[in-house]
Amino acid sequence: MATLTILMQSLLKRLTLGHGTAALAVLLSLQGSPAHAQAAAPASPALPSWAYPVNPPFPVFDDKTLHRVPGSTKEFTQAQVENDFAPPDWHPEDHPALPHVVSSGRPPAVRACMKCHLTNGGGHPGSSDLAGMSVAYLTEQMHAFRDGNRTGQRAAPMIPIAKAITDEEILEASRYYSALPLPPAGWRTIREGDTVPETYIHTGGMRLPVPGGKKEALGNRIIELPQDVERVELRDSRAGFQSTAPKGSFRKGEKLVKDTSGKTIACTTCHGPDLNGLADVPGLLGRSPLYIFRQMNDIKIGARKGGAVALMQPVVANLSEDDMLAISAYLTSQKPKHKT
Repeated sequence: MATLTILMQSLLKRLTLGHGTAALAVLLSLQGSPAHAQAAAPASPALPSWAYPVNPPFPVFDDKTLHRVPGSTKEFTQAQVENDFAPPDWHPEDHPALPHVVSSGRPPAVRACMKCHLTNGGGHPGSSDLAGMSVAYLTEQMHAFRDGNRTGQRAAPMIPIAKAITDEEILEASRYYSALPLPPAGWRTIREGDTVPETYIHTGGMRLPVPGGKKEALGNRIIELPQDVERVELRDSRAGFQSTAPKGSFRKGEKLVKDTSGKTIACTTCHGPDLNGLADVPGLLGRSPLYIFRQMNDIKIGARKGGAVALMQPVVANLSEDDMLAISAYLTSQKPKHKT
């Protein structure tokens, strides 16, 4: 409710400053019953596979061969890397002390947060990046998974965790990730192009290039790949990602992000003038383009609802998949403000 109040105040301020059309559309949408708005949501269309990877069956991981990554003296097998309750911390010097729920979780259902979101909060394309988001926002999202307000395809792994985790554990994890700076510049990059490597979906919903280096047409997709495949497979928190978006995406996305035509609502209305966040509203810059796309699309199809999500429904209502792709590409291309 605090987040909703802050956003409504922001919109009212915009009305008084003469930005009436877009802001008024959001405020009017809040006058109706949330239940009514959810009931009126369109039927879910087929999800674009480039943004919603489907996890393949988990293989039997090698438990004999020891691996190392640059800058670390530690050694782990792939089976140890894939342990849901004791994943490796390759670089303990890079971060504050890990809460138990982040490092180890709690069997059988509460998997270690760092397994998917890493110790630096950067996450993998199949999950989400958490670094620097507010404690209130992170807590709210765990409650949304628990209470049935986040039910998208990629939400499925989080739902049993959210139902089993305690409020104290949620607070510990939220405080840890909220206090982290965003990963360093270069950890996540994006470019425009026409072709990308042929890819396949690996464990955890992570897309990897097919060996051999063969290329294929990008089409209307964003493809996000590891900068170093071996290190990312080993869940090295110093190994980031690179994305390719269709040519023209950045320019189109910038226009939509700053929209004043009435098709959508300028992102700065709620996410701050520099898009680095406002109060409990998260920053948008430099994050995974796949994650940004999924959140907009999940809101549009009704897989995310409740609370402040009502503010986003009119934002995405008239956006096509290509529009949301372009917005995601542009936001990832912009440098976020890092904590000092």
